[in-house]
Amino acid sequence: MNLPHRKTGFAGQLIAWHAQHGRHDLPWQNTTDAYRIWLSEIMLQQTQVATVIPYYLRFLERFPDIRALAAAPVEDVMALWSGLGYYARARNLHACARAVVAQHDGMFPRDAAAIAELPGIGRSTAAAIAVFAHGMRGAILDGNVKRVLARRFGIEGFPGDRAVENRLWKLAESLLPSEDIETYTQALMDLGATVCTRGKPDCVRCPVHGDCIALKQGRVGELPGPRPCKALPRRTARYLILRHEDRVLFEQRPSSGIWGGLLCLPELQIDDDPRHVARLRYACTIDSAEAQPPLTHGFTHFTLTLQPLTCRVTRIEPHAAQPGLQWLALDRLDRAALPAPIRKLLMR
Repeated sequence: MNLPHRKTGFAGQLIAWHAQHGRHDLPWQNTTDAYRIWLSEIMLQQTQVATVIPYYLRFLERFPDIRALAAAPVEDVMALWSGLGYYARARNLHACARAVVAQHDGMFPRDAAAIAELPGIGRSTAAAIAVFAHGMRGAILDGNVKRVLARRFGIEGFPGDRAVENRLWKLAESLLPSEDIETYTQALMDLGATVCTRGKPDCVRCPVHGDCIALKQGRVGELPGPRPCKALPRRTARYLILRHEDRVLFEQRPSSGIWGGLLCLPELQIDDDPRHVARLRYACTIDSAEAQPPLTHGFTHFTLTLQPLTCRVTRIEPHAAQPGLQWLALDRLDRAALPAPIRKLLMR
């Protein structure tokens, strides 16, 4: 006779809790389609669910399966991703789709180790795909899960530290149930996302609060340990807004670095003369360069202050087109692959 899951023990408590309190209607749930699961996992990295949902639905409408994504130009993928941030994810998404089509006939491997060999897929994401698409037993360890485990089991230190992360991986693997791995994994994600949150944890609603070491010690706000304090460096960049009638000039960024592969406003060195740069580098003549209010944007590792100069272009040299440069109409910017801060500069 098949007995129901015991409601004792960490995994059993989460599985029982999830039946009543977990999330069951997210667009990427209730499917074993590895493509849809993978797409959601990549988008959800360091991004909130509410932000991801409209992007996820638009991606599926434009690229309904992995072959459609692999066949698309990378510029189309970047344009659709624009505004979601962490743009290396989009480049890796496209590279991974092509690898799955070329190397695996369009089907994700079943084994998490094999999945982790694909571009842009780490250990935790590979395990999530294997769990939800194929029912394979494996541990995940995203940011939400690290927080749950650190609090419940009193794990000291910053989770990004290698020694702390290794300890969390061993713990996560030791807690895996022998069955119902899909429900357990989703419950663990949901607990971290909706109850054991970073800012305002709702400990009263937590199914494991009775055994939570952080709660017993009055240290919920202290665990997991914070990133070692380090002042973020500040950078400044000047950008040319070269306007000719109803169009603006954009330059494609290199594939690596910030905003890799996206269209961006031409960048000036601090001491560059905008008229000189416009003429020599972009083959256009300007009659004014008016400074606009700066815009500050925070990245993970530094803070960038953008200093825009609006320039009225009076002449574009004939046959001056260069690779990587595009004049775009202002009413087409919503469909262009622009970084969010650049779009904000132009829309304000």
